[in-house]
Amino acid sequence: MYFKQILDERCGCASYLIASRQSHEAAIVDPSIEIEQYEPLLRERGFHLRYVIDTHVHADHVSGARKLAAQHGAELCLHESARVAYPFRPLANGEELPLGQLKLKILHTPGHRPELISVLVMNPPRSPEPSMVLTGDSLLVGDVGRPDFGGGDASAQFESISKLLRLPDWVAVFPGHFEGPCGKGMCGRPSTTIGFERLYSPLLHMDRDPFVAELTNGVPARPLNMTAIEATNRGVADMTWAMLTSSPAVDDVGLDAIDSAPPNAVILDVREPEEFAREHVPGAVNVPQADLATRLDEIPRDRPILTICQSGTRSVRSAQFLYQQGYRNVTNVVGGTRAWREAGRRVDSTEAASGPLRITDSEWAHAGARTVNTAETRIPSVG
Repeated sequence: MYFKQILDERCGCASYLIASRQSHEAAIVDPSIEIEQYEPLLRERGFHLRYVIDTHVHADHVSGARKLAAQHGAELCLHESARVAYPFRPLANGEELPLGQLKLKILHTPGHRPELISVLVMNPPRSPEPSMVLTGDSLLVGDVGRPDFGGGDASAQFESISKLLRLPDWVAVFPGHFEGPCGKGMCGRPSTTIGFERLYSPLLHMDRDPFVAELTNGVPARPLNMTAIEATNRGVADMTWAMLTSSPAVDDVGLDAIDSAPPNAVILDVREPEEFAREHVPGAVNVPQADLATRLDEIPRDRPILTICQSGTRSVRSAQFLYQQGYRNVTNVVGGTRAWREAGRRVDSTEAASGPLRITDSEWAHAGARTVNTAETRIPSVG
């Protein structure tokens, strides 16, 4: 067997190449949009790509699965419940994909997403038991996948984690993320074992009710451009440009920059509507980071933009994305709304906004790659 984990440091994701050294058949799981990186591995080792598997419809990065499968004439595989607008091979729970002498056994492990699967890697000539499991965003290192991405369910996540914990302790765990927004407690390691997580992951020591409460506590911050990325991965939009693919240097400014900003400056609060409604800098307008790509036409290019969030993390990435899209007069407010409040400055509150941008299937089918407006918050015109 040949096995390789490929890490994407920019988005904290992992993809996997599994191949039979006997038949030279290969599978790639959760491929990055940068599919060129897989070509030397396949070519130099003479592997024939038979399967391309997405463990679920990703919401924080654009998948390269369709493009990779088409380029190699491979089967594109997802769980049978995946709601996408393109053809694929539907996988059922318990199904086994042959790969030379290897077997890839499918476990349906919903929770983070309803269609999420884990892939057990088995090498029967060596052992009747699995040696590793690719868990997508179900079981992470030190955490589990968030259940608030597109129809997830915390109770289903509990059942799925319980299913995975019935595997032997020696089974190596290779998740879909080693850092990023899919789990707040990930330790940063790219792999673990069932036994280690069983012993040392705090969530896995909880009964169902506290487990569900922990996963649903607080206002979840959706990933940067989640709306556009998820729709692209479902095949109902084509917005691959919504991924942050660079790390441009954007200027950091302090709280005083808000006071001294010119009258036409836009204080762009990129938190979730619930957070914004609770408290925000006076005069700020709310476009959640999850919806930036679909609401770019609301953000003027000819006015200074100051991005702000709760503490400064989301606003940095939002400012970088705007810069990537050609905005040059954009800065990041260090410390965010929390620092503003702790400095004793006045904050405003409003009634709950209309909520995160939600686009129905029919709307996306007619939208194509165009941007979509909502009436959630409009940036006032000047002059």
